[in-house]
Amino acid sequence: MRALKFKLSGATAFFKKPDVNSFAYFTYGHIHKIAVLGILGSVLGLGGYAAQAERKKGKRAAGKKAAGKNTENTDEYPEFYQVLKGGKISILPQKGYFTKKLQVFNNSVGYASREKGGNLITREQWLENPCWHIYVLEDGLPEEVFSRLGEYMTASRCVYMPYLGKNDHSAVIEECGVVELKKAGGSRIDSIFIKGAAVLGENTLDEDELEFWYSEVMPVGLNGCYNFYEFEQLMMTNRSVSNVAQMPDVYECGGRVLAFF
Repeated sequence: MRALKFKLSGATAFFKKPDVNSFAYFTYGHIHKIAVLGILGSVLGLGGYAAQAERKKGKRAAGKKAAGKNTENTDEYPEFYQVLKGGKISILPQKGYFTKKLQVFNNSVGYASREKGGNLITREQWLENPCWHIYVLEDGLPEEVFSRLGEYMTASRCVYMPYLGKNDHSAVIEECGVVELKKAGGSRIDSIFIKGAAVLGENTLDEDELEFWYSEVMPVGLNGCYNFYEFEQLMMTNRSVSNVAQMPDVYECGGRVLAFF
């Protein structure tokens, strides 16, 4: 089994949580799968949400002329997700927790706010100096897509500029290459994994090591109607995992045990 591996980092990142927007916009603690697929799509030049909206707008106009005809809906997802949704990824953070800081902006262009003075105050929570190693499994992607991804990324090529959540946060992609994987055993997982798939032990593998536990509900897919996020409880821990050998898509590479989802 092969995978495309690369190091992904930046000075800051912002992966917006969709559930709170009253006082401030908050970020997930790590990059999530949809954001990773978006970065891969930008490398290949695949369209995103804006391009999908434009296509739908054009088809609605054309549909009025072709009323009654049975046309296939090819705009269920943004192009990047339509092409890459079958792929499985593994996210290996450089560390379990990245510092978060609240940034405050003033937007005084006039049309941004109807408040007195026309000044909109925006607050965003940013990750500082995040860094992950990302693995993209060959299985699940069309052969031509995986090959082109490997070709572009090892040559430091991209069609669109990749960023970490918003275009304020430039992404640095380096250490790209195709690596060989082997099926994992043992009783640990180094990467982020789906909590419900694992049976956790009571202790850490090293009895002298302090227990670490990170868990968050994060996006792992898009639904086909409104492109809302589909969520799973993800986690990362140094506690033992008793069913590593039975878990699907858990592989070892360079001494690291990686869970793909």
